[in-house]
Amino acid sequence: MNLLSIGISHHSAPVELRERMWFSTEETQAVLPRLQEQFFSECVLISTCNRTELYGMTRSPETSEEALRQFLIEAKEARGIVEPSHLATRVAGAAVNQIFKVAAGIDSMIIGDIQILNQVKEAFQIAREGSTLGPVLNRLMQSTLHVGKRTRSETSISEGAVSVSYAAVELASKIFADLSRKAALLVGAGETGELALKHLVGKGIDQVRIANRTRAKAEALVAELGGQVVDYEAIVDTLPSVDIVITSVASPTYVLGPEELVRALRQRSHNPLFVIDIGVPRNVNPAAKKIEHLFLYDIDSLSAIVDRNLERRKSEIPRVQGIIKEESLAFLQWYNSLQVGPTIQELRDAVEQIRAEEVRKNINRFRSEDRELVELLTRRIINKILHQPMTTLKKGAENGRGDRETVERIATIRELFGIVGFRRKDDEI
Repeated sequence: MNLLSIGISHHSAPVELRERMWFSTEETQAVLPRLQEQFFSECVLISTCNRTELYGMTRSPETSEEALRQFLIEAKEARGIVEPSHLATRVAGAAVNQIFKVAAGIDSMIIGDIQILNQVKEAFQIAREGSTLGPVLNRLMQSTLHVGKRTRSETSISEGAVSVSYAAVELASKIFADLSRKAALLVGAGETGELALKHLVGKGIDQVRIANRTRAKAEALVAELGGQVVDYEAIVDTLPSVDIVITSVASPTYVLGPEELVRALRQRSHNPLFVIDIGVPRNVNPAAKKIEHLFLYDIDSLSAIVDRNLERRKSEIPRVQGIIKEESLAFLQWYNSLQVGPTIQELRDAVEQIRAEEVRKNINRFRSEDRELVELLTRRIINKILHQPMTTLKKGAENGRGDRETVERIATIRELFGIVGFRRKDDEI
């Protein structure tokens, strides 16, 4: 199988090198035809913030992997910065296994990454629009998307927040069933607090209010997310009118204490108030945890939730690997079925050429009335010799042995009879 994958990821290189090898959509559209012209019959390039991986069906088993590495490095003008050793190579079944792992989210920095499947889909779409997606990679695309969907529907690999900001939003969703009728206040515009607010907006929070010491920063965030700016000095007065408070302020002293929060709850008729303290040092006096109807979570409690969710996701990896193995076998079985037919025909042609040549050389040794019988007899002998290997190849592709065993048989027959064009190297799952 002449499927080849070359790529760089967080497994092989630090972020500054991965950034150098990132291809924009426009760059991908430009480079794919060049790759197809020089190396591949069909190819696709997946490029995200953490990986750039090229998949292609090579035109020849002798295609130079080193030349491909150099091509990608030079395409990004990264010679002398990115080394060829930073780009890992996989062929055949190993390449299939890799793209399935990527789509399933178990090869990501964050296990169960739910964004990667859409990024893979977009990469295949770019290849299709650029006419570099052929029959094999088109089938691989369908199988890859199927793997991604199966892992999300049959396992819990993507469930549970694995970032502090999203863990806060998941908790808010549990406390308030309908966020579309709730209001949130962000105190301080730190990165984690800002992310948490963006997640809330994505969940459909009804109202957003932002208070920051530097008002311009609050105004910029409101312009992006909507909502309104609150004077930093008016935080306490705003508490009764919101349901969720996110604090992310660099402050040596507490921004909110039990007294202010008790007063706010009283004005809210003791309707629940959810406070997410992401500040380091903490912005909310921890004594407030004892207040009834107040739900207070700090960075440590959120991190503990994230850690539990990560462990739960890790425990799902064996189930995901089982799905990947099933789908890899199915894909290779399909591919091998494509190889079996041509191999059988080429084997028959090769043996027939030998038979015909030998008969031609020796036919004059037989009487003219026996020459037709010689033709018939030699053809029958060849058919009987070829019957068993042909039958075995067909059964191997049909009965589920579409993996290494069938690949090895096809490769062996091609090597023994000098039938070229079939790549054997590293053809395992």
